[in-house]
Amino acid sequence: MLAACGLATVEVVRRPKVAVLSTGDELVRLGAPLHPAAVYDSNGAIVAAAVTEAGGEPVAFGAFPDDETALELAVRSALASCDMVVLSGGTSKGAGDLSHRIVSKLGPPGVLVHGVALKPGKPLCLAVAEEKPIVVLPGFPTSAIFTFHTFVAPVIRALAGLPREAAETVTAEVPVRIASEMGRQEFVLVALLAGDKGPVAFPTPKGSGSVTAFSQADGFLAIDALASSLDAGHRADVTLIGKTRMPDLVITGSHCVALDAVLGRLADQGFATRTIAIGSSGGVTAAVRGECDLAPVHLLDPAGTAYNRHLVRSGLALVPGWRRMQGVVFRTGDARFAGKSAEQAIAAALADPACLMVNRNAGAGTRILIDRLLDGQRPAGYANQPKSHNAVAAAVAQGRADWGIAIESVARLYGLAFVAIAPEHYDFLLVESRKERPAVQAFLAALRDPDVRARIAALGMVPADD
Repeated sequence: MLAACGLATVEVVRRPKVAVLSTGDELVRLGAPLHPAAVYDSNGAIVAAAVTEAGGEPVAFGAFPDDETALELAVRSALASCDMVVLSGGTSKGAGDLSHRIVSKLGPPGVLVHGVALKPGKPLCLAVAEEKPIVVLPGFPTSAIFTFHTFVAPVIRALAGLPREAAETVTAEVPVRIASEMGRQEFVLVALLAGDKGPVAFPTPKGSGSVTAFSQADGFLAIDALASSLDAGHRADVTLIGKTRMPDLVITGSHCVALDAVLGRLADQGFATRTIAIGSSGGVTAAVRGECDLAPVHLLDPAGTAYNRHLVRSGLALVPGWRRMQGVVFRTGDARFAGKSAEQAIAAALADPACLMVNRNAGAGTRILIDRLLDGQRPAGYANQPKSHNAVAAAVAQGRADWGIAIESVARLYGLAFVAIAPEHYDFLLVESRKERPAVQAFLAALRDPDVRARIAALGMVPADD
């Protein structure tokens, strides 16, 4: 069309070059060995991909330790060679946070904003030097992504000559109350489920430090800065992340590594599944409200004699899953635990004030077991409450805790010693009104499949008899 109009040249807008830097002593480059208390530089890859998506050309400068001189040289080099500079990390106001201090020295007008009324993302720093935008994103991945899309992506699109992005939204019911901090607009990641009256937006239990939070969410909703909560039953606009497909099967409750063996079989058959790990107690509540098809549970009855049978009620049936061994995990060679029974090991831990435990989150079946064993005692580390067996084992393996209670398979995975406490029953509450759905029938068939049962057994579990 340009040639037909006789135009030999036209003005164009080139893609802006955006420098991407990460900061922090804890960062390890991708592909290198991961040492204790370190994390891979996932923000560098995340931000670079987001820059491309917004219409820019990312220029990766890599990750830098908390060395003010080296980081300042890198930032000045980035500013000289690129149209925009985006850093992540070091934007809080602690003594070790360098990024905002370095940015303030790059020239006028300097830092324009340091801190925004947004959750997650409060520490965001916005600056200008040499007529180029400079942004310091928070170090936590979810915070970095939210602030990037809210503040940075529109600037990149404008520099690239692109129109503002029109986000796709859907209205959904929020089934649970979501508490919020007044004074800051809060973004809440949600999973979209197909409810009886339309889409349901279930908040995903992830913090701002979780790298998987965005990848496992379908969208997010916003809670106004002047609201202290979003009430259950409220209908909210959900901004979608990518293309969303409603799942064929929704599983809400406790997670187990063996569950992936069952869901893998469903994936082979083309079924889309959604798992929301909110603990056994949360799964029971979701099943009662009809917000899932199946709820994985491992809860002892009040008398402490049987698992899960007391949860059956009208509209809910119990489907046997498998048995797994719970026990005390600790580093090999720790004399406080080695050679002892579980009861003796826990007594030894409680007798040593320097012995640090790692707990589990409230509502988890393992947490209920832990509180029974501790009988009201609160040892050092009790307040550290991660949400999975893997996280417990990782904390012990990395020396951030001395002991915890987890299943035998993760102890083996992390090379930890293990003292058995008792086998537990990991079963499924089935919402009977959904039993005839094809995906539910496929799940029940997979539980009986010999190959799936063999995979479950290989993970250290004992499949239940029908």
